[in-house]
Amino acid sequence: MATEIKADVFEIIRNVKIVPVIKLDSVEQAVPLAEALFNGGIPVAEVTFRTSAAAASISAIRKALPQMIVGAGTVINTEYARLAIDAGAQFIVSPGFNLETIKYVQSFALPMIPGVATPSEIEVALCNGLDVLKLFPAEVLGGTKMLDALKGPFPHVKFLPTGGINEKNMLEYLNKKNVLAVGGSWMISPDFNQVTELCIQAKNQLNLK
Repeated sequence: MATEIKADVFEIIRNVKIVPVIKLDSVEQAVPLAEALFNGGIPVAEVTFRTSAAAASISAIRKALPQMIVGAGTVINTEYARLAIDAGAQFIVSPGFNLETIKYVQSFALPMIPGVATPSEIEVALCNGLDVLKLFPAEVLGGTKMLDALKGPFPHVKFLPTGGINEKNMLEYLNKKNVLAVGGSWMISPDFNQVTELCIQAKNQLNLK
């Protein structure tokens, strides 16, 4: 069952192709923003633990929009992981590679997408049963050139590049066979109508791919 849960989450992310990375300053913003993303055709969100509203926001979105896949991002320690899991996060993302946090999340059989920046980290990830990894910060690390370089030694690894990705370069990433999806926040705006419109524009770009 745990394997099926992971496969389902990763398959949805692969099909959607974009994981919006959202920072919420208050829980009141959570459901309206999630609805705006969903209405724009993107039923996935990664709520970052960069504010104290993260856990409550995840919980609120899960309750209001059960059709949405909601993950937790910037999970840099086991305490954030515990809060995220208790709130109902369906996948966990970290900016770096913290084996203690990874093992903790794996004990709950939840999809874990740790951040990597080097081949050494990728090797450790593979040794711990992880083959879906966040390349971060993607643009700083070399972007698509880095992905091309990693494809040879790690042909079975899929990446979620995040960091510096926007509507202008997302297709360059998504055209790479070792990219599962891209993460970004370019579609996030205080104007929720604009969020929906930006999501629709991004989906239209994908349809023309």
